[in-house]
Amino acid sequence: MPRWIHERKTEYYYQKAKEEGYRSRASYKLKQLDKEYQFFKNAKKVLDLGAAPGGWLQVASESIKGEGLVLGVDLKEIDPLDSENVETIQGDVTDPEIQNEIIAKFEGKADLILSDMAPNVTGIWELDDIKQIYLARIALMIADKILKKDGWMIVKVFMGPEHDSYIKDIRNIFEKVHIVKPKASRKSSAEIYLVAKNLKEKRNLPKIAIKNELLINEEEEKGPIPGDQLPEFDDDKTSKPIR
Repeated sequence: MPRWIHERKTEYYYQKAKEEGYRSRASYKLKQLDKEYQFFKNAKKVLDLGAAPGGWLQVASESIKGEGLVLGVDLKEIDPLDSENVETIQGDVTDPEIQNEIIAKFEGKADLILSDMAPNVTGIWELDDIKQIYLARIALMIADKILKKDGWMIVKVFMGPEHDSYIKDIRNIFEKVHIVKPKASRKSSAEIYLVAKNLKEKRNLPKIAIKNELLINEEEEKGPIPGDQLPEFDDDKTSKPIR
């Protein structure tokens, strides 16, 4: 068994998730972020990108108290949840047909978009970073289409060469952006989360390839990865808001 798998199975949040019935230790990352920013308050329609195995779907479903819609999208099949307000789509979010299906499901606007997407790790840090930021930019393109003006967006990114560029992208779209590393995220992980709110009236989308009004990438790798596998990162300053 690889060392990182052994460490994961013996650490606090992994065990806590098992005991409390959550599908992923990442559930506690979302809970901690919501405790600080309360983005689930008054939310009725939630989109979860990169939703497998369903830990964030569980938290979202509980948080909106059985009302509205929580839609999870992932390349991997998501085992059904015992929640009437949860629906899932198995497919590639870079595919225009999947994007159109997402838009149709909401029949209007979403209150909250969650993105925990990540590509397969190649082991080449610069390439992995580019691919992950690419997926994060897809989430921005979708937010531009379906998010309410006063809506929230939570997106995972990795600290790498493209990180600063992506922060500029998200600041061009949202009025408020915070960089956060929740307690449940290992210090050894390169992942951080951007918590954004309020779409700008005049916003500049990233200058990337666009087709059928939304972003696609025919060569993107399939499948999500756990952020804990990426290079080490430990910076206590990441909790400060970006002005």
